[in-house]
Amino acid sequence: MPQDTTIDIGRPVSGDAVDLILDDHRRFEDLLRQLRSSESDRPAVLAAFAALHVAHAEAEETHVYPQLKKRRAVDADEADHGEHEHAEGNEALLEVMECASDDTQKWADAVENLSALVNHHLVEEELTILNPARDELGPRVLAELGEKFAAERNRQIDADCGRIENVRRIVAQAEREGLIDD
Repeated sequence: MPQDTTIDIGRPVSGDAVDLILDDHRRFEDLLRQLRSSESDRPAVLAAFAALHVAHAEAEETHVYPQLKKRRAVDADEADHGEHEHAEGNEALLEVMECASDDTQKWADAVENLSALVNHHLVEEELTILNPARDELGPRVLAELGEKFAAERNRQIDADCGRIENVRRIVAQAEREGLIDD
């Protein structure tokens, strides 16, 4: 059962894949701002961020990146780089999740690192993956891809993908695959 949180991370069921991904990117930016704020309910924000980050990355890697490569909207290097950045983001997310308290310098440093990695990825993905996807794929394909992205994203959230044990598993898998240094 997914962790209950008061923070809305959305439950889209359809739409243009690029628009759905961009909507999540704006959510990431907002959640990162909230993680940095001492006035936020940081545990709830972190739970929402973790669920969204893992679900979003899994949905992109399962459905979006393979289709973009297949249709030659992006080359394999761009998609592989996106997966590498997802792995780095998961590793940084785990570092935040493993902090004993959210009012320490360790927490602040971990959130700063997570923010830097995720913001870099958002900008790069929007420029090198999403723009070509919008330019190369028609509305029908983007709608079909959006439906698959949303379904996988929601399935991951329903499976409580953001729990710390799952993030640890994903990071360990990425290390084994050479996506990040162990």
